[in-house]
Amino acid sequence: MHARRLRVSLKGWGGVGAMAVVCALAVLFALLLPLAPSHGGGKGGPDTGDPGATWGEQARAAEECTAPEKQTLSPSPADGPTIDEIKSREGEKRKLIVGVDQNSYRWGYRDPNSGGDAELEGFDIDLVHRIAEDVLGDPDAVQFKAIPTDQRIPAIQDGRVDMVVRTMTINCARLQDVAFSAPYFRTGQQLLAPKSSPITGYNDTLADKEICTATGSTAFSTLEQDRKDGRLVASADLRTTVPNQLDCLVRLQLGEVDAVVTDGALAASQAAQDPTVQLKGDAFTTEYYGVAMKKDADDLVRRVNQILVEFRRDTEDGWQASYEQWLSATLGDDSAKSEPPAPQYLRKS
Repeated sequence: MHARRLRVSLKGWGGVGAMAVVCALAVLFALLLPLAPSHGGGKGGPDTGDPGATWGEQARAAEECTAPEKQTLSPSPADGPTIDEIKSREGEKRKLIVGVDQNSYRWGYRDPNSGGDAELEGFDIDLVHRIAEDVLGDPDAVQFKAIPTDQRIPAIQDGRVDMVVRTMTINCARLQDVAFSAPYFRTGQQLLAPKSSPITGYNDTLADKEICTATGSTAFSTLEQDRKDGRLVASADLRTTVPNQLDCLVRLQLGEVDAVVTDGALAASQAAQDPTVQLKGDAFTTEYYGVAMKKDADDLVRRVNQILVEFRRDTEDGWQASYEQWLSATLGDDSAKSEPPAPQYLRKS
């Protein structure tokens, strides 16, 4: 088992001015293609799916989607055409190409206190290294590509990346465009606002307030639908959308918006970075993060699902260990609230 690298904790991000500078730099860095390797994870076995189920089953299930987190293929350790193509890359190009974030604190980020060329680290990065180790035999055989929120699906469809591991929620709309692994994390949409704000949660205190979301995010589609259905006050202003979710935090710090809606797991990390903001109210959805891949990459989807089974079972260097290292400081010691249920897979009809 590859040894876990201990990281220096991120400190000194308390001031609003400092955070605005760091966030702005992070947004600029996100336009680059980072290439730094780094390292890294428990319970629950699979509900055995039919190994004969294929992308065709995924496509039909997506059209009739009611539980998107269950629309994935059963695990398998076998290679196939997609994995063979990855393994056939020569020399320095023989790497897994993965779309990630590099400015989500404790998920995929560079610690500015680590000095020099800070390596990418965090919960998502641990999972990427685990996948690379299984597929290519080397946890560092990864080419990271920083992609903004609204480019996750295009990057997969255009073949710029083999997969995206970037706090990406599995939902029915996205299943029309990409394939997902089984869930690896449970979260929900939540509000982030200044501590001094009169906003108390996802309720009528959002009347006439400007809310920032990332373009193409689950947050934006949820708010639009909720306003249409009357679950969100009609006067809430949803016009502010940004390419990267962290841009919303910068706008909040500058007073350009009143609140941010994003996944609670990300919002908690942002609140930890800036003591002037806080989570307001409880999560108002239940969602799951998954690894996204091309729709016809059946063998890679199955392989990732097999890796996730082992990642959750590994009590030494797996899901629980990664949670404790990266997320317990922001989400609390009770990891059970964030661990997804035992996976379920498509069965051939």
